[in-house]
Amino acid sequence: KRRPRTEVAHFILEDLDKAIELMSGDGGTAKTRITQNAALLFKSRVALYEGTWLKYFKGTAFVPNGTGWPGATKDYNSGYTFPKGSIDNEITFFLDEAANAAKLVADAINLTPNSGVLPQSNADGDNQYIKMFGDVNLNGYPEVLFWKQYVRGLTTHNVVMATNKGCYNTGLTRGYVDNFLMEDGTPVYAAGAAYKGDDDLSDVVENRDGRLRLFLKLPGQLNYWKGGAIDAPHTQPLEPYPAVYDGGEETGYSTGYTIRKGISFETDQLTEHNGSTTGCIIFRAAEAYLNYIEASYEKNGTLDATAKDYWAKIRSRAEGQTVTWSEIQTNTINKTDITKEAPNDWAAYSANVLLTDPTLYSIRRERRMEFLAEGLRKADLKRWRALDQLITTPYHIEGFKLWGGMQNEYAAGLLKPGVNVSSPSQSLYIRPLEVDATSKIAINGGFTWRKAHYLSPIAVEHFLLSSSDGSTIESSPIYQNPYWPTRPEPATE
Repeated sequence: KRRPRTEVAHFILEDLDKAIELMSGDGGTAKTRITQNAALLFKSRVALYEGTWLKYFKGTAFVPNGTGWPGATKDYNSGYTFPKGSIDNEITFFLDEAANAAKLVADAINLTPNSGVLPQSNADGDNQYIKMFGDVNLNGYPEVLFWKQYVRGLTTHNVVMATNKGCYNTGLTRGYVDNFLMEDGTPVYAAGAAYKGDDDLSDVVENRDGRLRLFLKLPGQLNYWKGGAIDAPHTQPLEPYPAVYDGGEETGYSTGYTIRKGISFETDQLTEHNGSTTGCIIFRAAEAYLNYIEASYEKNGTLDATAKDYWAKIRSRAEGQTVTWSEIQTNTINKTDITKEAPNDWAAYSANVLLTDPTLYSIRRERRMEFLAEGLRKADLKRWRALDQLITTPYHIEGFKLWGGMQNEYAAGLLKPGVNVSSPSQSLYIRPLEVDATSKIAINGGFTWRKAHYLSPIAVEHFLLSSSDGSTIESSPIYQNPYWPTRPEPATE
C-alpha cells in the first residue's frame, strides 16, 4: 500500500526529531559527520517543501483528496483524512515546523563574513565568503554545518579545473543575471538605478549585488595566483572572453556568463586533471535564515522582527557592508515590479498566475541570488508550482548579449551563427540550446513543461512486481503519480 505524501512527510519529520534528540550539537571541528544542527536544517527544508507544496497544489491531483488525486482509486484510501484534520491545518503545521527548526539554527550560527573584495593578489588577502566554497578544510567555517571531504589518493574531483575555465559548458542565464539587484538593493529597472546595461560583461556587474560581482567571472581577471609555479596546459590564469564558439566538453563556455563559485586560487588544486580536494558543502546555515523568512511569511503574510533581522544579515553579508531592514523595504520590496521580473524569473508565477505580493516575490528572489549554483533551484520551482506557465508559453534560455558590442571582442570568423553559436536573427542574446535548428528545444520554440513532470513516474516494473499475479498492473496495490500512465508511454498532461 502506498501512503499519501503528507503522511510520508510526517514520518520523515518524526525520524529527524529522533535524530535531533540523539545527536550532538554543531560537531565542533568534525563537521564531516551529521550533527544536530544538520538534522535541524534538513527538517526545516523538508517541512518548508511540504508546507508550500500543499499550499500551491491545494485542490489538485498532486495532493491527497484533491481533484483527480490517483490515490482515491484505492480502497485503502477511501474516506482519507489528513493527520491534522484538514489540508489547511497540514500547511500550518509544516510551515510552523520549518520556521521553528530553522530558527534554532539561525540563532546559533553566524554567517561567514564577506569582505566585498574579489582577491586578485596576495596583497588582497582572503575573502572568507568566496573561500568557503573552495577551501580544502571547511571545519573552520561556522556557517558550514555538514560537508564532504576529499583526499588525494582516496577521492578527488574536478570542480576547480572546471571553474578555472568554462565550468564544463555550464553558465548562468541572462534571466538569472538580470534578476540580480543593484548594490543598494534596487531592481535594475527602478528609476534612478545605476545599471550600466549589458553591452559588455564589465558593465553587467558594475554597481550590482555583491554576489554577482564576486561569482560572475570577467575577462582579464586572475583565476589563480597562490602557490608555486604551474605548467599545465589545461589551466588559464587569465580569464578570457568566453569561448562560446568552442563546443568542447571541458573547454567550452555555454552562456557567456561564467560561474566562479567553487573556485580555488591555489595552484596546487590544478596540478593534475581531476585532482581537486576542495570540500563540498552539503548544508550551510544561510539556508536556515531564508527558510525561516519564507516559512513565517507564507504562514502569516507578514514579516516578524526575527525575519527582518535575518534578511538584513543575509543582505549585509552579500554586500560586505551593513544593510538595514528599512533599506530592504524601501529599495527592494517597494521598488519591485513583478511584471518586469516575470521575463527573467519563473518564480514570479505560481499555478500560472503572476504573483501580486512584492514581499513574497522578493523572498523568492533572495533565495535565487544566495543559492547560486548550489542545486536548490529546481526543488524551489517545483514546490512553488512555478512552471505551469511554460505549458502554453515556451521560454527561451539565453546567455550574454553576444550580438551587441561583445562580438567585436572575438577574432573575425570565430563566430559562425548556426554552426557554433545561435544567430542574431533569433536574438541579440546567445541561445546556447538553439544553435542547432533541429534540436527539440528549437523546434518547440523554447522550453516547455507538462504537469506530470512535477513528480517522477513510478516504474512499470514496480506495478508488475507488486501485482497479485506478476502481470496484471491493475491488481497492484500502489497507484501512479498524476498524469503518468502505468505503461511505458508519455505523460498525458
